[in-house]
Amino acid sequence: MSKISFQNDILPLKNQLYRLALRITLRNAEAEDIVQETLIKAWNVRDKWDTIDNIEAFCFTICRHLALDSIKRHDNRNETLENVRTDAADTQQTPLDKATTNNRMDIVRHLVDSLPEKQRSCIQLRDFEGKTYKEIATVMGIPEEQVKVNIFRGRQAIKTQFQKLDNFGVSKKNP
Repeated sequence: MSKISFQNDILPLKNQLYRLALRITLRNAEAEDIVQETLIKAWNVRDKWDTIDNIEAFCFTICRHLALDSIKRHDNRNETLENVRTDAADTQQTPLDKATTNNRMDIVRHLVDSLPEKQRSCIQLRDFEGKTYKEIATVMGIPEEQVKVNIFRGRQAIKTQFQKLDNFGVSKKNP
C-alpha cells in the first residue's frame, strides 16, 4: 500500500467533497464548512491512514455524514441550489437558444434538488463525480444494487417531471 499524503491524496478531493455537500445541504456556506470539517477529521486520523483501504471513500463518507447531520440540525430547510451557469463558448447559439438551455438546466437542477436525499446523493456521486457503483455503495453504506435502484428511480423521477414541465401548455390535437 502506498503512503498517503494529505496534500496529494486528500486535499485534491475538496472540490468533489464540496459538490457532494452542496448537493445534500443546498447551502454554499454550509457546504464549505462541511468540507473544512471533513478535511480536519481526515487530518486528525492521519496516524491511521495506512489502515484505511480507500482514503477517497473514507473522505466522502465523512462528508456525507456531516452533511446529513447538518440538514438534521437545520430542520431540513432546503433552499434552491446556487445555479452555476455552464455557458458554452458556442457562438452559434442565438440568445433565445442560450436562454432556453439555461432555463432547462435550471429546471433539471431544481428537479435533482427535490429528490430524496439518497437518490440525490447517488446521482451526484455517479453522474457528476463519476464514481463507480462500488465506490458509491462504500460511501453511502448501502449495497451496490440499492445504489443502482436509487440512481434509476432518481433519473426516472427527473425524466418524468421534466417531461411534464416541458410539455406544460402543449395540447395535443385529436385527428
